[in-house]
Amino acid sequence: MTRRTFLAAVAATASGADSSSIYPAEWRRYADPATEFPILRLTDPVRDSYLTRPYNRGISRRGGFLLYTTDRGGGLALMRMDLKNGQSHEIASDEGIVAGSPALASDERNCFYVAKGGVFLVTLANFKSRRVYALPVGSSAGDGFSISEDGQNAFLIERSSGGRHKLMMISLRGGSTAAVVESTEPISDPMPRPHRAGVLYRRGAEIWLVNYDGAQNHRLHVAAGGTGPALWSPDGRQVLYLHYPEDHTQLNSIREATPDTNEDRTIASTSQFVGFGLNGDGSVIAGASGSKASPYVLLLLRSVRRELTLCEHHSSDANLVRPVFAPDSRRVYFQSDRHGKLAIYSINVEKLVAETEVE
Repeated sequence: MTRRTFLAAVAATASGADSSSIYPAEWRRYADPATEFPILRLTDPVRDSYLTRPYNRGISRRGGFLLYTTDRGGGLALMRMDLKNGQSHEIASDEGIVAGSPALASDERNCFYVAKGGVFLVTLANFKSRRVYALPVGSSAGDGFSISEDGQNAFLIERSSGGRHKLMMISLRGGSTAAVVESTEPISDPMPRPHRAGVLYRRGAEIWLVNYDGAQNHRLHVAAGGTGPALWSPDGRQVLYLHYPEDHTQLNSIREATPDTNEDRTIASTSQFVGFGLNGDGSVIAGASGSKASPYVLLLLRSVRRELTLCEHHSSDANLVRPVFAPDSRRVYFQSDRHGKLAIYSINVEKLVAETEVE
C-alpha cells in the first residue's frame, strides 16, 4: 500500500465509509495504433464497466471524479473514480442497479440512480443512500432515467405488467409524482430540456417532445429516414440527432431540429456515426463510427464541417462506444470491449478543442 492509498483509506474510515470498498487504480496507458495519440484505459477489461447515458452527467465539473457502474460479481456496483489518482470507491451496491442510470446532481453533492424497486439518492460525502421513489407493485424500470438541469425533477420510464409505458416525473423536493406521458408503444430516453419545462423522449423510432404538465405532446419534425441518438444543444434551443438516410449508400449525418420553429437542417455528413456527444458549447461533436473498415472515435468541427480521427475504438458493437466530453471539453471518454469486456477509456483533446467555461 502506498502512502497515498493509506491516507485515503484512513480518511474514508474517519468519515464513516467502508475502507474495504476502496479499489486501487487500474489505469493503463498506450499509444493508439492508428493515430499514436496517448490513450488512458481507466478500468480493467476483466469485468464490464459502464459510463452513464450521454444525456446524464457522470463527470464532475472540474474533472475531479467520474461516476460509473461495474460488475464485480453478484451484480453491478456504483463507483466513484478519483480522476487524479485512479482509485475507485464503491458508493452503492443495491440489488439490480441499472447500468447507464447514474446522474450527478447539479450541486455535485448527490447522485441519483435506478435499482430494483425504484430511484435512489446517494450522498457523495458519506455514501449513504435512500430511496426517493418506489416503483408500484407490478411495475419495473424501463429504458431511461434522467434529472432536470436545476435538480428539481427526475424522469423515469416505467413499465407496467399490463404492457403500458409511462414517462414519470418525480419531484425531488416535494416528493410528488405524475405520469407525463402514457403509451402502449415502448418509450425511452427522457431528456429534460435545458432552461425550459419540457422533456424530449423516444417513442419507438421517433423523437417526441412534451411539456412537464403533459401538454403539447407531439412528434418532432425531422428529416425522412431513420432517426438515431439525439441530444439537446447546451442552450436548449435545438435538438441534434443522427440521421440515417433511406438510401443506405449515403452517409449518416448530424442534423439539427428547432422545435419552436419546426426548422430542420443538416449540420454535416459523418463517417457513419452511430453515437455522439457534444462539447461544452456545442461547437465540437465527438462521434463513434459504425464503419467496420474504420472503427474510430472522431471529432467533428461544426464551423468547418471537418472530421479529425482521435483513436480506434474497435468495439464489437459501435453503439456502445457512446463518446462524451468532460464538462470543460478537455477530455473525451468512451467505452469499448476491444481488450476483453467493456471498459472505459479517455483521451486528452485540449490541444484540439478549446476549453469551455464551467459554471
